[in-house]
Amino acid sequence: MLAEIKGLNEECGIFGIWGHTDAAQISYYGLHSLQHRGQEGAGIVVSDGSKLEGAKGEGLVAEVFSKGQLNDLHGKAAIGHVRYPTAGGRGYENVQPLLFHSHTGSIALAHNGNLVNASRLRKDLEML
Repeated sequence: MLAEIKGLNEECGIFGIWGHTDAAQISYYGLHSLQHRGQEGAGIVVSDGSKLEGAKGEGLVAEVFSKGQLNDLHGKAAIGHVRYPTAGGRGYENVQPLLFHSHTGSIALAHNGNLVNASRLRKDLEML
């Protein structure tokens, strides 16, 4: 029996850009064009070459980001993600990109798929 379709569903969408002064704004448009791949949340992390900063939230791309938020994300490189939930609950903690800070630096991670060992990977990353 076919499952009932309750709206647009695909799999997560990922967007990346390198070497452009408007990386956050272009990522916003890229995620907007990938919105059909995920409607539960959206996030963008940018890099200026020395630090990572990001913004994310639950909902559609246009609901998550304001013009002011995008203007506050400075960098020439960015990754963005729209979430279609497959594993893990719905909620802010599962919206990507995931951004980790440690004493050795920072890392941002966005993926499309299920990490069956997510808890272990989180612990390993926190040990960096």
